[in-house]
Amino acid sequence: MALARDLEEKKLTMKKLISYIFPIYNEYGNIDHLYKTMKELLNQNNKYDYEMIFVNDGSQDNSLEKLLQLQKVDERVTVINFARNFGHQVAVTAGLDHVNGDAVIIMDSDMQDPPHVSFDLVKKWEEGYDVVYAQRRSRRDSILKRITANVFYRLLDKLADVDIPRNTGDFRLLDRRVVKQLNKFREHNRFLRGLVSYVGFKQTGVLFDRDKRLSGKTGYPLKRMVKFAIDGLLGFSWTPIRLITKLGYFISLLSFIGIIYAIAMKFLRPDVTVPGWTFIVISILFIGGIQLVTLGVLGNYIGRIYTESQNRPLYIIENVYRSNKSRKG
Repeated sequence: MALARDLEEKKLTMKKLISYIFPIYNEYGNIDHLYKTMKELLNQNNKYDYEMIFVNDGSQDNSLEKLLQLQKVDERVTVINFARNFGHQVAVTAGLDHVNGDAVIIMDSDMQDPPHVSFDLVKKWEEGYDVVYAQRRSRRDSILKRITANVFYRLLDKLADVDIPRNTGDFRLLDRRVVKQLNKFREHNRFLRGLVSYVGFKQTGVLFDRDKRLSGKTGYPLKRMVKFAIDGLLGFSWTPIRLITKLGYFISLLSFIGIIYAIAMKFLRPDVTVPGWTFIVISILFIGGIQLVTLGVLGNYIGRIYTESQNRPLYIIENVYRSNKSRKG
């Protein structure tokens, strides 16, 4: 009885733990500056205990070696090393699977997400919010990136079945109970900001100005950006399939009008009706193109069903490097 009371008192006097998750892919040039900035920031804010979880997503540079150096000198650092590259969203998922914190903050490691903003998120969490997302007021990206991001968020706002805030990335704070719910979702084509909106809870945003990437190349080239956009649209919307049905009705209507026109011309103006192949070829190419597009959309959905039916693990971990003094959840 006394032991249970002592444990309860110790739990009450213990500082709350805040966990940071940093997905790492070829970020050797950013890690030192990121860690130095985070260390200074956390040392200035001693109200909480902290852990930093770095997920090495199959980096091909010396990122892992640099992370292991940090882990040896700072017991707050945990390094999760993937057996190969599994992608940004899966790396964040692995971090969520291994956190111990009462609150969890997801940040990119290229310094575009200013670390000091994370404590603006913490303040909102202290006010009782379960999810606090960092919403970009401005961003120092290329014109192409800004245009494509704007188009993507507008489409997502119109088509998605859940309300996903505009101009938000994965930079956000999640309460522990939100993390527990997110960890139940194991789909492979992951769009975490959509999942966070889906689970609900009390959410709010904090405006911030996004910085330039410190060094190295983005982990989201055009090809990955397109795939990410498709994951977001297909993962949280039935609109593409609904559009196929509407398109089918529209094409059927056009075909019916064309048939009526062809019959009318044959009987009413036989003198100008010249047997030819132009109309036929155009019709075939047009209908064929529509069929290929619709099959592509359906194929995307069916491919996702196939991937989920395989029930493969989301990721494979080669090693986890954690201090023995790290707080266990």
